[in-house]
This record gives sequence, structure tokens and C-alpha cells, in this order.
Amino acid sequence: MILTVNYSDVKVAARNLEGKANRTPIITSTTVNQRTQSQVFFKCENFQRTGSFKFRGAYNALAQLSEEQKQRAVLTYSSGNHAQAIALSGQLLNIPTIIVMPDDAPTVKQAATRGYGAEVILYDRLETNREELSQCLASERGLTLIPPYDHPHVVAGQGTAVKELIEEVGSLDLLLVPCGGGGLLSGSAIAARALAPSCRIIGVEPEQADDATRSFHTKTLQTIENPSTIADGARTPYLGKITFPLVLHYVDDMVTVSESAILRTMFFLWERLKIVVEPTGAVAAAALLEGVVTAPDARIGVIISGGNVDLQQIGKLFA
Repeated sequence: MILTVNYSDVKVAARNLEGKANRTPIITSTTVNQRTQSQVFFKCENFQRTGSFKFRGAYNALAQLSEEQKQRAVLTYSSGNHAQAIALSGQLLNIPTIIVMPDDAPTVKQAATRGYGAEVILYDRLETNREELSQCLASERGLTLIPPYDHPHVVAGQGTAVKELIEEVGSLDLLLVPCGGGGLLSGSAIAARALAPSCRIIGVEPEQADDATRSFHTKTLQTIENPSTIADGARTPYLGKITFPLVLHYVDDMVTVSESAILRTMFFLWERLKIVVEPTGAVAAAALLEGVVTAPDARIGVIISGGNVDLQQIGKLFA
């Protein structure tokens, strides 16, 4: 098994991101601590630039391109958060960006991506394979393709969130991380294993997008096409060639949470912690607050991955 990212890569990413990424807040809640009988630290990546952790990996990847690559446009595919992150990173580094997005991506994410100066190409997710479309466009136009999770510099960048968390609050007994394509989970696990070797690391997925959980438990890559979940950031069909080995090597367990659990947790975080969290951002917290994972008397880190919500859609969910 070849592991393409290690903690030294995360430290390089942290240097690249210094002064560029927000050092996001860590929130605690007496109510949550009483409810879980543990000490919980929420790392709030909903306060990151572009509203999610994705800025970390995107900026780190673009910052390490050669001068020749920077002069050409960068292309990626994303349902929204990575799209915005690449677009803003390109704007900051003066690199043109082209984003392939599904036509049903939240309107707020499409608008923000264009607002950062990117060219947006829409496609029908039911009729088109986004990876194939993107590879074709990259080849035709001579573009550099930066995928949303399966890239070593992206993984290393995502790991800086947990690096910050443990440096600020100290060692953890348990870390809960949401999982889509495994970039955040891989990077987080690498950082946690280096800084808190005895910490138990658990990835969390929606039940309706459980490919990574099945892949983890069977040790064989599993696929799920167009999973139907409100957690749009976790609608990836499978773990990547880079992230799958990293997840197998560093992660201790994978669990899933129901759609109703994600919604209840999202509402709780809005109402009690007073923070705007998107459904995907609430996935890891759901595992703890809904009792899927229990660890009394433990110090627990929970990654809240993003807060980019379409308020019209969220209004319907709240109703």
C-alpha cells in the first residue's frame, strides 16, 4: 500500500496557508458536554474563507504549481465548496480557473464561484460523468486538473485544520470527521496521528452515501452513483486512489448517520451554538449527538466542515 502524503506535507501546507487561510474558531458548549458526558471541541470550518475547509487544500495545491502551470488555467469539478475554494485561490494567486459543476448545485454556491471570477461549466449529473468531462476539457485546453479530494497537496492542506485544533486545545481521545471523497478525513487523520498518537479517529458518512464506510470495512473500494442525500458535499461516488489507502492506514473506524439525524443535528447547531452549518457540515457532529458514537469522559474533537447553505432550501427543511 503506497501512502503519498505524510505529516511533513501537512506542515508545508500550514506554511503555505499562513496569512491566507483563516485560523478558524473552536467552540465549546456546556449543553453538548452534559448531553454527551464528555468534553467536546468543535473546529468550525464554516468560518473558513469561502465557507468551508476546502480553501485549505485548494490554496495549498495551487500555491505549489510551477510557474508554467500558473500561467495556464486550472480546472476542477465540484458540487460547490471545492469550486469556490479553487476560484478564490486562483483569484488570490492570479491563476485563471474553470469549474465543472452539476446544474443542480446550490444556487448560492454557483453564484459565489462565479463571483470569485471562475468560468463555470454546468452539466447534468444524471447524464454526464464529471471526471470524464473534466479530463476531456483539460486535455483539449491544456489545463491543469486539481480534483476535489484525490490530490496529495489537497489532502495535506485539509490536514491543517486538525493541526490547528490539537495545537490549540491539546491532545484528544477521539476525533470525528465527515467523509465524502476522503480528503478531509485523510488529512485530519495524518495530523491527529502525528500530534495525538493515541487518539481514536472515526470517519462519518450519511447512510445514503456510505461507499467509504463499506470500503473501509471490506478493505475493497466500493462505489455508489449519485447518492441521494441532503449532505451534498458527501455525494462523491467513491474514495480516491490517494485517499483510500490513507483512510485504511490511519483511520480507526467508519460509521454512518441517517438523513433525519443530520437534520436534527444541523438544527441543534443553528439553535444552540448559534452558527450556520450546512447539512454536510453537521455529519460528524450527528454521530456524537445522536449517540452513534459514545465516549464518556473523553476529550473529543469534531470537525464542522462548512456553512454554505442555500437559504431557500434550508427554509424548506426547517419547515
